[in-house]
Amino acid sequence: MENQKSSSKQVMLNYGLILGVVSIVLSVGIYAMGKIYDQGIGVMLISFAIMAVVIFMALKNFKAGNNNLLSLGEALKIGLGIALIGAIISVIYNQIFINFIEPDFMENMMKVGEQKMLEQYPNMTDEQLEGARQMQEKFSSPLIGAAMGIIGSLFFGFIISLIEGLILKRTEEVD
Repeated sequence: MENQKSSSKQVMLNYGLILGVVSIVLSVGIYAMGKIYDQGIGVMLISFAIMAVVIFMALKNFKAGNNNLLSLGEALKIGLGIALIGAIISVIYNQIFINFIEPDFMENMMKVGEQKMLEQYPNMTDEQLEGARQMQEKFSSPLIGAAMGIIGSLFFGFIISLIEGLILKRTEEVD
């Protein structure tokens, strides 16, 4: 039983690192293409697909190393561990990006958000715009951004692990 626990920890660590590095590569690619301020739903879908593939590979690897057995609980634990490690790596990269690579990022994102708001709601009053601006400022702090990134990653990691765990699960049959 102890081998299984250490094996699951190793799988979480290895694949969490893979997820984190691939997420950074995706972010750098988006930045290099000049699309950092114009990310659509496509980037979110690609990130979701990457997470799904990495967790699937990890669960298959764990299952293969454990007599082809995988419980739903193990799948959830491994998937959430991978999502958490990947999210922490991404959050660290994002803080480096925001503070050193693109120090005007938050200010520019707020301007882009304001422009999009005005395009969607051209009849907004100055008071409404100011209220939206204040709300945007509250949610643009580094701590809130990090927390939202980790929570979002854990949420999607849970959904992916649940689905993939149900598909891949196989437990010992009791006679």
